[in-house]
Amino acid sequence: MAAKICLVTGASSGIGHATAMELLRAGHVVYGVARRAHMMGPIREAGGHALPVDVTKEEGLQRVVRTILDEHQRIDVLVNNAGAVLHGAVEDTPLALARDEFDVNLFAPARLVQLVLPQMRRQRSGMIVNVSSIGGEIALPLGAWYYASKHALEAFSDTLRMETRQFGIDVVVIQPGIIRTDFEAGTARQLREISGNGAYREMAEAMARAAEASAGHQNDQATDPGVVARAIREAVESDRPETRYVMGWQAEALLELDRSLTDREFDARVTGGLA
Repeated sequence: MAAKICLVTGASSGIGHATAMELLRAGHVVYGVARRAHMMGPIREAGGHALPVDVTKEEGLQRVVRTILDEHQRIDVLVNNAGAVLHGAVEDTPLALARDEFDVNLFAPARLVQLVLPQMRRQRSGMIVNVSSIGGEIALPLGAWYYASKHALEAFSDTLRMETRQFGIDVVVIQPGIIRTDFEAGTARQLREISGNGAYREMAEAMARAAEASAGHQNDQATDPGVVARAIREAVESDRPETRYVMGWQAEALLELDRSLTDREFDARVTGGLA
């Protein structure tokens, strides 16, 4: 298979870093971008490109796409992986923080899509991989803005897939379950800062304690990010990729639970013991 020119966001750690390395090992040309450029040394050492970019800044997004096109005259794969998480009750969470969540999880990917699509249309080929979550289908307490942003990303991806198919462009959604990364490291702190002193304090404290208590246990059972990276590589190298890939600890189980129960039954199952 000919090497593909790939752009991976959030490449400094977790799923993004694992994906950049997996694609490099497969012989593809990889541009990894992240704010923490100093953490992308392994990508450079493996022969990839590592660029400091804040995905919420227009100038940086334009610069990285222009750099790739100047050097290769094409772009084959965009992996929108950079993301943020926000915990707190809807009533307590400042809308400024909610807007920041959407900037990272929805509008940054959308802007990169806009920037790469003209070239993908000209070359009549390309793939856009949007890393969502099982939270793109389900929702749990005290995370409304994160789940809302991932639901929105999936709806965006579905529409985009239908619009761009005529140009030979594939759109793929990745739905990881619980993955062994530091993505949720600030969960307990956020819960206590935002909702630890108000009407939702009992639920927030119960969730915070559960997050702290399960940190080690969860990391033992959580799925290695390399599993997600390999699924992304499979999609990138497929002539006919799936539209959605589900993987990771508890992913299939939680999605099936949500699909098989009524809304109220699901609510009772996930909130039991929290309030």
